[in-house]
Amino acid sequence: MNIEVNFYFDKAEKWQEELRLLRNILLDCGLTEVLKWGVPSYTYKQKNIVLIHQFKEYCAILFFKGVLLKDSKKLLVQQTKNVQAARQLRFKSEKEILQLQAMIKAYVFEAIELEKAGVEVSLKKTADFEVCGEFSQRLAGKDGEALQTAFDSLSPGRQRAYLLYFSSAKQSKTREARVQKHIPRILDGRGLHEL
Repeated sequence: MNIEVNFYFDKAEKWQEELRLLRNILLDCGLTEVLKWGVPSYTYKQKNIVLIHQFKEYCAILFFKGVLLKDSKKLLVQQTKNVQAARQLRFKSEKEILQLQAMIKAYVFEAIELEKAGVEVSLKKTADFEVCGEFSQRLAGKDGEALQTAFDSLSPGRQRAYLLYFSSAKQSKTREARVQKHIPRILDGRGLHEL
């Protein structure tokens, strides 16, 4: 148990008992508790296995390579359609966690074995993501070469963030506004949320 992480469990209002129970289960699996991204994370030999997080409607443990787990009970949840590797186990009560405790541990041990074996998730390449027409038009336009060069120099994660953000708007007008607003950021080599 890492005392630096205690604050997370102490500040919880709605899911405090459920979070503490999940913490004990994960620590009982021999994982190391660390603080990453402001939440309790659990590692095996410094490799991320799971983290605990809470939402308004539920608390959860997130498996970093959850897509690789067998999930014979079909309990793992993909948070959004764009999440490639991670999967959640969601909980709404202490009773539910206690009933699933053995299964939670089995999933954790399976995740540890995947990490020991060095299994990696095959992620989609940036080229596999949709490029909305509004951004394609800008890339083909008069200043398109500089924009394409700047976009290509961004990390793959930054590129994907822009492509997902642009294409997620339902209306062309909104997509065009997003592209227009973020062209200077792309030209400056900054990611979607970087200052």
